Amino acid sequence: MKNTSGRSFLTSTALALGLAAVTTFGAVGSRATADTLADALVGAYTHSGLLQQNRALLRAADEDVPIALAALRPIINWSTDLTRVFGERTTDGRVTSLRTRTIALGLTASWQVYDGGADAARVEALKETVLATRASLLNVEQALLLRAAAAYFNVLRQENFVALSQNNLRLLQQELRAANDRFEVGEVTRTDVSLAEAAVAQARSNLADAERNLIQAQAEYTNVVGRQPGRLSGLPALPSTETRIEAAQAVAVRTHPEMETARRQVSANELLVTAAARDKLPVVSLSGTVSVEEELEGPDSTEQASIGVNVTGPIYQGGRLSALERQAIANRDAARGNLHNVRHDVQQDVVDAISDFNAARASLAASERQIRAARVAFQGVREEATLGARTTLDVLDAEQDLLDAETNRISAQADQYIAAYAVLEAMGLLTAQRLKLPVQLYDPAAYYNLVKDGPVKRSRQGEQLDRVLRALQVDD
Repeated sequence: MKNTSGRSFLTSTALALGLAAVTTFGAVGSRATADTLADALVGAYTHSGLLQQNRALLRAADEDVPIALAALRPIINWSTDLTRVFGERTTDGRVTSLRTRTIALGLTASWQVYDGGADAARVEALKETVLATRASLLNVEQALLLRAAAAYFNVLRQENFVALSQNNLRLLQQELRAANDRFEVGEVTRTDVSLAEAAVAQARSNLADAERNLIQAQAEYTNVVGRQPGRLSGLPALPSTETRIEAAQAVAVRTHPEMETARRQVSANELLVTAAARDKLPVVSLSGTVSVEEELEGPDSTEQASIGVNVTGPIYQGGRLSALERQAIANRDAARGNLHNVRHDVQQDVVDAISDFNAARASLAASERQIRAARVAFQGVREEATLGARTTLDVLDAEQDLLDAETNRISAQADQYIAAYAVLEAMGLLTAQRLKLPVQLYDPAAYYNLVKDGPVKRSRQGEQLDRVLRALQVDD
């Protein structure tokens, strides 16, 4: 197949989703008012609780950034104390009763102005973690859309299996009637009739299995898409996919969400190594207090304020800081090893997906030739049987060969479509945005942009954030 860029993949795939059914499995024809593959993918995108779950996990990761950023900002607290003193005091033999009530109000402020950049490195590491979580969300979206596509094609597959089994049962029932008629005139034996009866019974069993598989395929579709499949429009145009392994692997290494996640994890862990090393440096903080203390039952009151600079640094902590630094280095090395493994896994997934696609395409071509040959053979054997040159068993064997060939074509056609979308998923191209699905795309950066500066509750940005949070509430 002609090699095309990632952009051409997206265009051809979007067109494939938007077209009406062009090709159909077996006996199922196109239906103008039925659901298309695009409808199934849209339903999965808007219905999925798994996407909602991972979007919420992303928002939780977003909040880690302002939480860490708070360590770099001034911290102000207030306090109040109400104290009652009662008792007796003896002075030079004289006893004085103590009955006082005192109220104190205070404000304290602290601001870490220097720590060697340790906390700033942690903030940057958390930003990398946010980006890694976004990529993980995109990977979940890809898996969901592939599952929805597979569910769509599997329902079509099972519908055609049911139709094929029904047609086969009708044909075998005709063969049974013909065998009975020929037995009545002495052309065949009771054995021929029994063979026809056994074939009809087997066909009924096969139909029952096909109907069960269809029910299960419909249940999977309902689970993923969020509604019963009803009538499906059939097959869209086959999406254009890259079939050259090296070219597809190059795209996957650049664009696959798992690669982005692994790369961001490496960056985050490298920043945490920097933070652990700088934890050994001195920390400089500013502090200030303002307090007012007043005696409620007397004239005494005190007002005071203070400001100071605090410099602290570690001397000996039992090896804790060194252990934390070594731990951070080990985690970084583990993240690098994971990136190496993910790269190879992504490349292998591309090989597997393209191999499945090529195999399904070859199997489909072979099954087409097999059907043509099996149909000619069946018609010939049937004609010969009417002349007494073939037995009922020969006719049944020829019928089974034709049925097997038609079944193989149905499976190969479904497998080809599923494999084509699996190739897109393996390359990192199976997303709602790249497929141009008609949905309101979830913006993973929108929530982060609202919270990254740590808005307080009573602020314009905080009120806007509250409205967003209310809109995100999901009714079960």
